Amino acid sequence: MSKGRIAVSLLTLSAAGFISLVSSESYTAQAVVPTKGDRPTVGFGSTFNEDGSPVKMGQSTTPVRALVKAQAHIGKEEEIFRKSLDGASLSQAEFDVYMDFVYNYGTGNWDTSAMRKDILAGNYLEACDALLQYKRAAGYDCSTPGNKRCWGVWQRQLDRNKKCRAAQ
Repeated sequence: MSKGRIAVSLLTLSAAGFISLVSSESYTAQAVVPTKGDRPTVGFGSTFNEDGSPVKMGQSTTPVRALVKAQAHIGKEEEIFRKSLDGASLSQAEFDVYMDFVYNYGTGNWDTSAMRKDILAGNYLEACDALLQYKRAAGYDCSTPGNKRCWGVWQRQLDRNKKCRAAQ
């Protein structure tokens, strides 16, 4: 194992990773639909409540409750994520990047992703570049230059890719 990689089963989202994740999400006190075709989110981009029920329009939160909600969501996703990479190794930086992706796109997209397949095969750089395959929101290509619909989706993928490649 190189680049400080350890068994995924031993990793958890770091404090820096959590701060980066919630900083990338715009806080909203009231539930909103962040991009056309997306599901309602509240707080720091949470699509689910602590009890697992989906966020509904009309819901509200406070910054502290939003952090609790985000942590509860992440905790559930982390368990699924770790199981999906049984026997694989990642660095803390890689783990944080992929958990940020999972928080945004969900474990369903993660499970079928080229990223997961590449990590399991030990193709870490290819896994980083596979992040760039996720550039659509509601069928729209967010990497289209000058778009005002979902440019932030693409920018976040570019940022994830940069962080991931820096960890190689």
